[in-house]
Amino acid sequence: MNIFRTADILLPQNTDLSKWSVVACDQYSSEPEYWQSVAEYVGDCPSTLKVIFPEAYLNDGESYKRIKMINAQMRRYLKDGLFREYKDSLIYVERTQRDGKVRHGLIGAIDLEYYEYFKGSQSLIRATEGTILERIPPRKRIRSGAALELPHIIMLIDDRHRRVVEGVTARKDELLQIYDFDLMQNGGHIEGRLLDENAKEKVFEGLKALTNAAELREKYGFAKAEPLIYAVGDGNHSLATAKACWVDIKKTLTPEERETHPARFALVELMNLHDEALEFEPIYRVMFGVDPDDVVSELFEYYPQASVIPDDEGQKIIIVRNGEETPVYIKDAPSYLAVGTLQAFLDDYIEKRGGEIDYIHGADVVRNLSKKNNAVGFIYDGLKKNDLFQTVIKDGALPRKTFSMGEAHDKRYYLEAKRI
Repeated sequence: MNIFRTADILLPQNTDLSKWSVVACDQYSSEPEYWQSVAEYVGDCPSTLKVIFPEAYLNDGESYKRIKMINAQMRRYLKDGLFREYKDSLIYVERTQRDGKVRHGLIGAIDLEYYEYFKGSQSLIRATEGTILERIPPRKRIRSGAALELPHIIMLIDDRHRRVVEGVTARKDELLQIYDFDLMQNGGHIEGRLLDENAKEKVFEGLKALTNAAELREKYGFAKAEPLIYAVGDGNHSLATAKACWVDIKKTLTPEERETHPARFALVELMNLHDEALEFEPIYRVMFGVDPDDVVSELFEYYPQASVIPDDEGQKIIIVRNGEETPVYIKDAPSYLAVGTLQAFLDDYIEKRGGEIDYIHGADVVRNLSKKNNAVGFIYDGLKKNDLFQTVIKDGALPRKTFSMGEAHDKRYYLEAKRI
């Protein structure tokens, strides 16, 4: 059962990789000026910017035109021989973040047959947060006609014995370096090395050990028949879109064709949850198109036990409006996490009174956006990363957009590609 496997990985050749590689499309979604600066930096050079759809532009009325341009550019890059293909490969990645910390990963493919994103899923690959189903159709429109996929998906394993990724780290200097460059927009540095056959074998041995019943019992106190082995850390909606597209495609294939069709396998980066550089950051909320005072008033109406008096037993949510911050404490909260408690209220408010929510990385961004008219933001504590697997196994997927792995500038940049 090779759920995580090698892939035929494409990398551009004879190209300025600092202009090729751009940050994940779901970052800076309320800051189109960021993407404009990227476009100015890239200019006419080959770039992943030209084959992705930044979410800052999803509602600009140009979606159809933009998707056609993306698909045409993908075909052009393939026709022009831009890429070198690394057959049956895994790539070891070291990403130096802006703070100087180095995180480690492996680029390979996930078998989508073992992934489900619906609520209550017991699949071996599982969403850690609720999937927003309405986010899938626009992404399907982008992916359905695409010749390539470029991942910003990060999968997590709970490898407490550090055998899989760290096993490669220990002998990385023996591996062939295939890229090494600084990322644009102060995104840090990235280096990639090609695994040899021995290194690949060790990776798969380590992954197999994660399914051992004794090890599952050691980590979680039980060994389930359908354990969670691969958790989606980042890019769940991209992976859900890949799954939705594969479900459509496989209906047109014979059983033999389904076994090897490239759309069945999604390119991802695999990381160990216990990588010291991996930090969980809360994803905050900002509401737009609302009366901030009315939102606050309705919050206290929705949660009558809420108070501005500090209370160690209450969940703390900081309300940000007009440059001011108001901590609110909610006792007997309905959700284990503050974000779940807040989201229940926000969903109810929007259904009754309207408004829009944006999901924000970084408290400073929340503070800045909440200075706008008719906007209000919310800041709160997040999930501790070591609790992730056990929480999802026992309680199911977390509230949607609960956490992010690092700040926006440290998110995964598009770099490698695969045919689909």
